[in-house]
Amino acid sequence: MSLFERTQIVEGNGRASPARGKGMFAGILLVVMIATVGTRNMVPTEALAPAIVTLLFAVAAATIGLALLCRRDRLRTMWYDLGGALAFIGIVISVLIEPDQMVRLFSFEQQPE
Repeated sequence: MSLFERTQIVEGNGRASPARGKGMFAGILLVVMIATVGTRNMVPTEALAPAIVTLLFAVAAATIGLALLCRRDRLRTMWYDLGGALAFIGIVISVLIEPDQMVRLFSFEQQPE
């Protein structure tokens, strides 16, 4: 019966599976979310959004670095896409940061008077 016969399945044209890229992107976002939850206890609430954006840009830069080290063109394109998506998410979140948050992030609260 052809329903159970798997010999008819032929390999594709050598293209990488799109599910692999989606899984890697989901894994990277999961790592960023776990790092965000861990960072939430270390930084003040006002500085959380800039810290998340910095983390996203750092992960995007590391992903692009991996793309530069990759020798195969198919995987290189996938790594570039992942890095670009992370940078785009960082840019979108950075729009939500108010200028006062950045000033409070870099101001010294315990200055002598």
